[in-house]
Amino acid sequence: MVTILVITTVLMSGCGSYGTDHELDTERNYRQHMRDFVQDISAYAKGIKLNFILIPQNGHELLTENGEETETLAVAYLDAIDGIGREDLLYGYNGDDRATPVSERDDMISFLDIAENNAVEVLVTDYCSTRSFVDDSYYQNAARGYISFVADHRELGNIPKYPVNPYHVNASNVTSLTEARNFLYLINPGSFPSRDAFLDAIRETNYDIIIIDLFYHDIALTASEVASLRIKANGGSRLIIAYLSIGEAEDYRYYWQTEWQTNLPPWLAEENPDWPGNYKVRYWDKDWLFFTDFGDILERKDPHQKSSLKHRR
Repeated sequence: MVTILVITTVLMSGCGSYGTDHELDTERNYRQHMRDFVQDISAYAKGIKLNFILIPQNGHELLTENGEETETLAVAYLDAIDGIGREDLLYGYNGDDRATPVSERDDMISFLDIAENNAVEVLVTDYCSTRSFVDDSYYQNAARGYISFVADHRELGNIPKYPVNPYHVNASNVTSLTEARNFLYLINPGSFPSRDAFLDAIRETNYDIIIIDLFYHDIALTASEVASLRIKANGGSRLIIAYLSIGEAEDYRYYWQTEWQTNLPPWLAEENPDWPGNYKVRYWDKDWLFFTDFGDILERKDPHQKSSLKHRR
């Protein structure tokens, strides 16, 4: 059984999209810290399970050493990942159902093509609901060789009604990213009336890849529940991807401690103004690593030793 993980790589300081923390060290190489974090996760996970798949989301600038298209490739990072997710490539950068500015789009494409040219699969999530925009998004992404999903709202909490069938729907077995032709991004199941309704809705789809949260209302999905999602309604097998964030902590998660609202731990930074309740973290801080259980990676010499690693969004 393939184990798969998609992680958000929120970067601090000049590498991020919001805010500046006055305590940040201007000499710190935030990109390299994140690359090291992802590479360590990859080495550890693949040391346990060789076919583990890792897909960082956003942070496309990590693909080169200095975050510029023409700079030297970050070869170790490219070797450590299997795919890269990118939101807002064609629609959604400045608001849902709005075309992404050409300059921003072309900059992202230049990096995504670096990924494709180095055997790293690209998964794009656009945000629009106008049908002509939806059609255009799927067409343009497919023309570039990217796998894509169009969400009709930012919360990623529903299965879109359009198109009725996934783009390039097929009944083939999908056992790797390169075999996939479409995916569903569904990480906020709160709109579903029950756990069973949520799982049944996924089972009835024909998407090649499903990206979901490990938890339904703070209760983890069981191994048997996840296994039941691995078969498409048309009979083909598919990939189930667990989503988590290693660059932010969220106050609506089960791990959040109420005293953090007034007494932030040293590794917890400013709140994301675009997503209330989400806080940047100093992802190079060992306290954050050990809190998330990724600290095991720093200490274990035998990659086959059992880990207490927990999935976090």
